[in-house]
Amino acid sequence: MELVVRKTDLLRELQLFQGIVERKNTIPILANVLIEASGEQVKFLATDLEVGLRSKCAASVTKGGSLTLPAKKLYEVVKALPETDIRIEEDKNGVKVAADRFDSRMQTLPREDFPTLPEATGATVTLPRDVLKNMIEKTQFAITGEDTRYFLNGALFIQKSDSLGLVSTDGHRLALITVPRERAEGQTKDEEERVILPRKTLLELGRLLAEGEGDIQYERGENHLFFDVGGRLLISRMIDGQFPAFERVIPKSNDKRVEFDRDRLTNAVKRVALLSNERSRAIKVTVDKGKVEIASSSPEFGEAKEILIVDYAGAPVTICFNAQYVLDFLNVVETDSVGLEFKDEMSQAVMKPVGAEGYDYTYVIMPMRV
Repeated sequence: MELVVRKTDLLRELQLFQGIVERKNTIPILANVLIEASGEQVKFLATDLEVGLRSKCAASVTKGGSLTLPAKKLYEVVKALPETDIRIEEDKNGVKVAADRFDSRMQTLPREDFPTLPEATGATVTLPRDVLKNMIEKTQFAITGEDTRYFLNGALFIQKSDSLGLVSTDGHRLALITVPRERAEGQTKDEEERVILPRKTLLELGRLLAEGEGDIQYERGENHLFFDVGGRLLISRMIDGQFPAFERVIPKSNDKRVEFDRDRLTNAVKRVALLSNERSRAIKVTVDKGKVEIASSSPEFGEAKEILIVDYAGAPVTICFNAQYVLDFLNVVETDSVGLEFKDEMSQAVMKPVGAEGYDYTYVIMPMRV
């Protein structure tokens, strides 16, 4: 193989593989990126066997071929080079990566060792980029990373004839966003389809959606899902399991409600949480006539409280929350006001943006027993 490629083009693609490649070297080849050169382009492929990514960029190919290189080291080398053309050339001693007066030789692993990934058939459904990006932002933080119940290590993606939905939970809180199909302008199938997307898939999909424009082509295979994002193909294994019946978790009898200015609430929680217990991150929210007091205390730091003026005339209620869980919600909401719906100090509370247009967003948060 012998090719010349612009640094900016190569770096942009290699950057997208850094989250995909397997760092724990149980299978050494998974730390490498497969590079295939032909015609006027070079193709890349990396996978950790759960998530894979295919991409390509323009190149001047003198001699076609395929090889593998360590994804992280190649990225670091390319990043450190000046803005110029980069030459990649294979010979019997390894792979030469050179630019200007810089010369290096990198170790390769046999191309035959690289795993084969499934191919998409092309039977795709169109998903709107901005809608999907918004749905991921509003839910991915509530996915657990450690739970032994592997089906919770992902988010449930629901396609209906009239809506798209994404829901995640870690057992302590639940985030659900639903977008009407009219708003989404997506060609969803008539029957309902439910799949669990792994946490890593959502993370990488979010990165891909952050750049470029145009809608996404989505396909469900037998065991894999395919997302074509502007010519880059994300391939994800489906999580095979039964997602919890999340509809039952959303409370229907919360009869008390208070609205907050989002920025005021965010800043108050941040300040008060500074003196909360570092392990539990507990804050006490006391709702009373015309005001809400947010307080925290810890034996090692002391205590703090802040009062917010609100419109509330019901009976006083004190609920304890994990401050980080509250902030996670407030950090992804764009509306000026947020609502808190609750029943008592023991039941699940619900937070919602006030006046959100084009989608319905529900955040269920379990109170803490302190």
